[in-house]
This record gives sequence, C-alpha cells and structure tokens, in this order.
Amino acid sequence: MLPKRPPRDHRVGFIYSPPWRIQGISVGGEQTIIQVPELGVNFDIGLCPRIALAADFTALSHGHMDHVAGLPYWFSQRTFMKMSPGTCFCHPETAKPLQDMMGGWVDVENQATPHRIVPLAPGESHQIKPSISLLALQARHTVPALSFVAVEKRSKLKQEFAGLSQSELRGIRNGGTEITYTVDIPLVAYSGDTEMNPSLVSTEFCESKVVITECTFFEDDHRERAKVGKHLHIHQLKDLLSSWKAETVVLAHMSRRSSLEVIRKILKDTLGDEASRVCLLMDHYENRNRYEEQSRKLETS
Repeated sequence: MLPKRPPRDHRVGFIYSPPWRIQGISVGGEQTIIQVPELGVNFDIGLCPRIALAADFTALSHGHMDHVAGLPYWFSQRTFMKMSPGTCFCHPETAKPLQDMMGGWVDVENQATPHRIVPLAPGESHQIKPSISLLALQARHTVPALSFVAVEKRSKLKQEFAGLSQSELRGIRNGGTEITYTVDIPLVAYSGDTEMNPSLVSTEFCESKVVITECTFFEDDHRERAKVGKHLHIHQLKDLLSSWKAETVVLAHMSRRSSLEVIRKILKDTLGDEASRVCLLMDHYENRNRYEEQSRKLETS
C-alpha cells in the first residue's frame, strides 16, 4: 500500500477590493501574513511566502511566534535578492526584543543582515508613500499589540472657491491666499490580534474603505476561549459592522476548531444582509467565484 501524500501547503488567499489587493495566509495559532501590494506593506509575517518579499514594510501587530517568525527570513531574503533593507514597524515594547533576535542571528550565520526596526507608539504614524502614512493604534491582546490604518492626505478646494475657473483660482493663489485644505482619508485598516477595544470604533476604522480584522472564533461555546485569548468572536463582529462603513471586510486568523462550512453558515445566520460585504481570506472557493464575477462584470462594462 502506498503511503499517503503529504498535505498541501497553505495556498495564498486573494481578495480584490478595488483598488486594493488583499493577499496572504492566516490561520489562528499557525501563521499570519497579509499583504496589500498597493501599499507596499505586509501586516504581520508569521512565515515568509514569496509574495512577502515585494513589500518594503512589515507592520507587526504583536510578538507572538505565528505573527513574527518570518521576520528574520524576510530581512535576509530581501538582502539576498539585492533589494533595499526591509523596515519593520512594531510596538515600542517589542522593538528591543526584535533587535536582540536579529542580533542572535549574527552568531548563527556569522554575518549581519541589514534591517530596520522602527517603534511606533499608539497615535504615531510613519510615511510609507508620498501621500500615505501608516498610523498605529492601541490594540488589546495578551502581549503589547497594535492595530494599523493606512491614511492618505488629500488636498481639497475650500468651499468659498467652488465654481471658480482655473485662471481665477490661479490668480487667488498667486496673491498669497491658500485655496485648499488637507483632509485625512482612512484607506485600509488592520486590527491584528485583539479583543474589543476603542480603536476598533475609532474614526480611522469606521471610515476605512477596507477593514482586515481577526475573527478567531465563531461557535457559541468558543466565546470563553475568545475572552481568555483576547480575540474577537463573531457575535462582536456583528456590532462592529454597524459602525464600519467599509465596502469590504476581510476576516482572518480563523481557528481550525471550526470548518469553513460551519463558519459560512454562522456568518449568514449571525450577520444577515451584512454578510454580503464580508470575505474570508482563506475561503479560496468563494473568493475565486467572487473574482470571476468581478472579471465578468469588467468584460461586459
């Protein structure tokens, strides 16, 4: 009798919410790495699939192994591929342990890997693109933790100048009058591992176009597990969806304690009509159907 073949490795999940691609692998307790290529950011890096190398930044929500284990390899492979050193954003209390970890690899490999670790305290931000910054928010987990929101700064014309021609506006501006003001537009929010906390109903989360959130537990008898581990349960997501305006809400970090079939049913039963804007990162079947439908609509438009 032939032995069983080994199980297939995790496939990369993919969801397209124009103009954002959300791709990665996330299984609670095993690994989480979620990338938004248009931002050039990996959110967490529990392992380092090839897609992770293309991002210049990794935003680390917290220091648990399933969210950080791929970090040294990411730094190393970017150097091996002749890419610029990667930058990791993390909670200030996590920065020194990460530096120590990278220092330990010097003795193992007999070489130093170029890397950059930037602590971000809640409320601080760092520019990742000319008009886009990554804002850190306080999360609540079993270790120091952050959530993140990519925020774009946009210039808008002041209301009193609406309707004027370009030549008129140019004349006013040349006369020394400021005709625009700056607004912050939340684009993509990432919760990281967390229990319910004020950041999840902040303006940044509520106004984001896309929210990527952990939702580890779904079944009623798993509520206590969620509470002890400081994770979200589906019944809490129902409350959050009433505040979030996001067109797409991506659920990640699901526990293997529940099958996809069970999760799909609970989603529909719990969320009702709101379930239509919720996607499961690792539901390859539903996400493929969604992408094919998007392709059909594009072809016929």
